[in-house]
Amino acid sequence: MMRVGADGPGRRAVLGGLAGAMLTGFAADAFAARVRRLTPAFDRIVAPGTPVEVIATGIKWAEGPLWVPQGGGYLLFSDPPANIVRRWSRSKGTATFLSPSGAPGADPAIYREPGANGLALDHGGRLLIANSGGRSIDRVDLTNKRRTVLVDRYKGKRFNSPNDMHVARDGAIWFTDPPYGLKGEDASPAREQGINGVYRWREGGEAVLIDGSLSRPNGIALSPDERRLYVTVSDGADPRVMAYDLGRDGMPTASRVLVSAKAAHDAGKPGLPDGMKVARDGTLVCSMPGGIAFLTPEGEPIGMIETNVSAANAAFGEGGRALFLTASDRVLRVALRPGWQG
Repeated sequence: MMRVGADGPGRRAVLGGLAGAMLTGFAADAFAARVRRLTPAFDRIVAPGTPVEVIATGIKWAEGPLWVPQGGGYLLFSDPPANIVRRWSRSKGTATFLSPSGAPGADPAIYREPGANGLALDHGGRLLIANSGGRSIDRVDLTNKRRTVLVDRYKGKRFNSPNDMHVARDGAIWFTDPPYGLKGEDASPAREQGINGVYRWREGGEAVLIDGSLSRPNGIALSPDERRLYVTVSDGADPRVMAYDLGRDGMPTASRVLVSAKAAHDAGKPGLPDGMKVARDGTLVCSMPGGIAFLTPEGEPIGMIETNVSAANAAFGEGGRALFLTASDRVLRVALRPGWQG
């Protein structure tokens, strides 16, 4: 996650070119959101005229949406500064699911965001937590809420504050580790890692560093064939989406900037590249300045869910019939075409 104010060339310029068009007609002092079609291809994903539904409000910072199909289906989402994970369903509304969700009794002099951030399910249906305050990747049994720390160190040093993750077909967990959970971020005296890394971890092994060169790695996802890795960089000086070609060993063989968001950010659009998901057809659904962007695998914009607040993350749910997204202090829902599976 990242809040506003915190710290091929043609393709890279595309989102910047849209900067002046985003959010036109929105009131500056009130929340607003709408679906915007950028190409005809978007009609197969979201029907024209589809509204944006607000399903939860009053959150300090909404993050980590995750649809859980078990038990009739429900949405989990995190609130890192409040140290809470909440649960929402159409029938029961919103309720606290985990509190604390991250580090219990975290010292506010050390931790800016003590709670859980990104959420995922492993292949056994257990909850995975990017524990910002606990500085670890955790696994939680959904039936009894028993927690297990899976990995919390790289080369003997504690992570900064794990932020988001993706579970691969082989069960490996790919995750990012920026310093957002620490007060002072890079300057925090509690920081042990000299980098803000992108990692992969497999059961029974140790964390493997994928890239240690990014200033603010954030959202992460693999392409459907798992031959490409996407990572967002939430650095206001150079906000972007990176793409990595992966070899058979899962290590990058090449990398490039897929999309630059600098022009849109510099134009004052709220938010930065943040959380992302990849649909079964390879479409990227990614937080960008101005809202949640739908992009082709090569970074071309298809459509946008525009918000006048920072959008943090998104998740497919309801069997692919809905997209849930977190935007500042609320959670939103947008219906997707029944024939388009996310």
